[in-house]
Amino acid sequence: MTDRVKKLWGEELLWIENKELREKVAQVWELALSKSQLTADDLYKIPFTLKAKTSVSFMAHKRAVVHIARESGLKIKQFFGDDLPINMDTLIAGAILADVGKLLEYEKNEKGEIFQGNYGKYLRHPFSGVALAEQVGIPAEVSHIIAAHATEGDLIKRSTEAYIVHHADFMTFLPFKERLIPNK
Repeated sequence: MTDRVKKLWGEELLWIENKELREKVAQVWELALSKSQLTADDLYKIPFTLKAKTSVSFMAHKRAVVHIARESGLKIKQFFGDDLPINMDTLIAGAILADVGKLLEYEKNEKGEIFQGNYGKYLRHPFSGVALAEQVGIPAEVSHIIAAHATEGDLIKRSTEAYIVHHADFMTFLPFKERLIPNK
């Protein structure tokens, strides 16, 4: 695992107990960074979405999703036990990788402004994220989370872990895009 990936995901990667899976997740981020116009430092500055006006950075959003997904998984395990089993390594790996494809979807112009590049117009981040994960040998149950986390996943049957990541992602996105602003 390189220093730039440790800087992005040090604490959260350590939550993945399976060392092989943890290393593969880090490798996917390395691969994405090697193919992207964006740097690891850019991820702390660029907006997490192009669909809403926000100053919340990509990494602030990503880390929030991972933390919310993990806490949700722990609470579901606590309250439902074996009636709704959750693989925490799969859940955390999927949450960390859910938006990795945005590194291929997004481009940066000369002024440093972020936009959806040509690649992203044809293949949104769930697709490019799965392609990156497959190159490294990420298990299918984790790639499923990447594929199903966004609206592209609305037409398939989601695993429990995919539902958790999907909802963690949307609960930290939709209020920026569609929130009701009460009268003052």
